[in-house]
Order: sequence, then structure tokens, then C-alpha cells
Amino acid sequence: MWIRIDSHSGVAIYRQIAAQIEQAVLAGVLESGDKLPGVRELAVELAVNPATVVKAYDELEQTGVIEQPRGRGTFILGRPKLEERERRERLQAAAARFLGEAERLGFTASEALRELQRAVAGLGDAPKADGEGEDHDGR
Repeated sequence: MWIRIDSHSGVAIYRQIAAQIEQAVLAGVLESGDKLPGVRELAVELAVNPATVVKAYDELEQTGVIEQPRGRGTFILGRPKLEERERRERLQAAAARFLGEAERLGFTASEALRELQRAVAGLGDAPKADGEGEDHDGR
């Protein structure tokens, strides 16, 4: 599995699991109807307590990312619906990570911005993913 646990991050392991599954859904890696590993299977794979996976799955179910029909498994429902504030916070966090990585590589913020502008320009001809490029109200 592609989930990576960082025991030194200060973030609870169940939150790391939930966040990475949610991110995979947002990125289109996991799609509606995809089946997730069972609790025990994922716990063994990640070397964590099964209760930790249960807590992550419960959080994802509460936010509408997954469903857990009794006895059938755990399935992706679709993309989580994020409020505007949370969308902005996540974008700001992603921008900070991008700039931090650019700085670690020895680039200035201006150089990083130029690279980002090049990347955006390169997306101009690419087909848009589901709802990508629209305002949050669907325009």
C-alpha cells in the first residue's frame, strides 16, 4: 500500500492514514467504488494497531469519503466535500510546502513562482479533471 506512516511527525497515526486516503481520493488515485483493504489487513501492512485503522476509517466515514456496509468491506464514496475555508487552508499549506521545498533546493521564491507559472501554462491544453478549473459554486 502507498500509505506511509511518519512516527516522528507529531500527527496521530490514524490522522495520517485518513489524510493520505482522502488525498488519494482528491487526486483521483482512488475513485468511487474502489475497495480499501480490510482493517486487519491494513493494520498488518502498516504495522499499527487495528484500532488505529478503525479510527481512521470511522473518521473517513463521518466525512463522507468512505462507506462501510456491514460485512461487505470498505468502499470509497467519492470526493470529500470541503468547505471554502478548508479548501483555502489546504491550498495555503500546499503553497508553503512548495516554497519550503524550493528553498531547500536553493531557489528563491521568485524562481519558484516562475516554475509554477510555467507549470500552469503547460496545463492550458490538458483536459480538465472532474470540476477542475471551475469556481467552487460550479461555474
